[in-house]
Amino acid sequence: MILGIKKLHELVKTNNLVENLCERELNSPEGAGFDLRLGEVYELEGDGFLGVEERDTPNIKLVGKNNLEKNESENFFIFEPGKYYLIKTIEKVNLPITLSGIIFPRTTLFRSGLGLFNGIVQPGYSGELTFGLCNLGKSNIKVSFGARVVHITFHEVLGEGNQYRGQWQGGRVATDGQETQI
Repeated sequence: MILGIKKLHELVKTNNLVENLCERELNSPEGAGFDLRLGEVYELEGDGFLGVEERDTPNIKLVGKNNLEKNESENFFIFEPGKYYLIKTIEKVNLPITLSGIIFPRTTLFRSGLGLFNGIVQPGYSGELTFGLCNLGKSNIKVSFGARVVHITFHEVLGEGNQYRGQWQGGRVATDGQETQI
């Protein structure tokens, strides 16, 4: 069952379900979830490896970050055609064991030629969220930091869920060298 806005606002107040929500999401959200905003942009560098037990993601380079001291006309990132990026949200989620989150791109992303690569947010996860984003079009796309880029809906876990124990807990963006997967 998807949780509605009234229940979500209650969980934001009582359980800190989502931190750093913008005023719009606190006062006048749409649908049955929250829009989350662009906070950081990374480029990938070098090779990666995904094995059965081990992994090593490509290195990352921070290439853009929300700067509250700049006005919107100066606080943006240009996504170049054909390039793949990792993006991180301003907001931090704190999911109890009884909820999971599903991420959707805001339609303006794909209407602009930007493809979002995302997964499910597991019960018990706490941290900012990271997604892949690729400009699949032929033109530069300028996105302001603080712009709403994804929509998250929250779903009740019926029966018993398991606590997320993964190494991405806390909003980590990449590995720091080869590591054993949990």
